[in-house]
Amino acid sequence: MKRVFIIHGWGGRPDCGWLAWLNKELSSKGFKVFAPNMPDAEHPKINAWVNYLKKIVGEVDGNTYFVSHSIGCQAIMRFLESQDNKAGGVIFIGGWLKLKGLDKEEEEISLPWLNNPINLDKVKNKAKKFVSLVSDDDPYASLENSKIFKEKLGAKIIIEKNKGHYIENVTKAIPVVLKELLEISA
Repeated sequence: MKRVFIIHGWGGRPDCGWLAWLNKELSSKGFKVFAPNMPDAEHPKINAWVNYLKKIVGEVDGNTYFVSHSIGCQAIMRFLESQDNKAGGVIFIGGWLKLKGLDKEEEEISLPWLNNPINLDKVKNKAKKFVSLVSDDDPYASLENSKIFKEKLGAKIIIEKNKGHYIENVTKAIPVVLKELLEISA
């Protein structure tokens, strides 16, 4: 059975907006969907998020897929670094390795995520396919991040116009994510 893990971003929740929409769509197509509340979403910490993923995902295989938003993308990359097996695919939405436009508190929370490097060469070999979806007007994740994902992970890059940071309570559906997941899992 194909499993999909939908991982929300910083301050996010899995039961609203496009995350809830995607969960419903994938469930109706026969996927086993997991959309957990990540620990302490307002103050996300690397070890807490990665260890939680290890607990809920268990064994990764070719029928394991991830859709993640913002800091959730970082968590997935860090989780995949520790895996022995290869996942079927990963879709990043507003993913980042570099950030812009943060206030002082946000900078403090993000520093460990920004300053602890991810071995992207290792991550590249932990999924069959990567897709990175970003908006041309994202106030936090610049298009530079997608260039890195393309160069280092071989990710397919999709740039949308005027979608911001795909905030869960603003963005109600992201049809291109459903389309891409159905393609990479076919």
